Amino acid sequence: MQVLDQVTLTAFAGVRRLASGPRAEVLRAVKAHADGGGEPVLVFDDETGRQVDFDLRGTADEVVARAEPRRRVAGPGRPKLGVVAREVTLLPRHWQWLERQAGGSSAALRRLVEEARRREPDRARARRALDAAGTFLWAMAGDLAGFEEASRALYARQGERLRALSARWPRDIREHGLALFDAALRLAPPDEGAPLAVKR
Repeated sequence: MQVLDQVTLTAFAGVRRLASGPRAEVLRAVKAHADGGGEPVLVFDDETGRQVDFDLRGTADEVVARAEPRRRVAGPGRPKLGVVAREVTLLPRHWQWLERQAGGSSAALRRLVEEARRREPDRARARRALDAAGTFLWAMAGDLAGFEEASRALYARQGERLRALSARWPRDIREHGLALFDAALRLAPPDEGAPLAVKR
């Protein structure tokens, strides 16, 4: 599961993982489940761990189309490559500087963002990934036995303890929470600094 490099979602019907993967794929599974009269579904953004809602009216294609970021159909930009047109507000001197850059304003902004992403410390990215795991588990496991201790183990990056404390949780909830946790550890292993404080 590439929770940090692309937009992926995970959907749960009760304690069962219904689907996990790219947004369009998950939404089609959720739509089919809803049309079949299944139990209510919760959908989570894997990068943040937060629950997200979608309008399930109409056909599956319409559901997916509404959920996709609006893309520029004509004019500047390359929608087939995933270039999304959104509004940016800058001071005049910023626009003047951007317009002098090779490739124009949009290309310069993309380069600046990519450079900033590369410079971001792994530990900061790992913290965000741990927060995603914690947010997801708070929503899906907050009432389960051992959750408080498991949450402390997660932010202390104590994998063995987290696995032990969550051993009796519903399998799909446990496995998804651990997958998010493991993704964070790949960014910053436990020996790269002091444990992170528990987020409240």
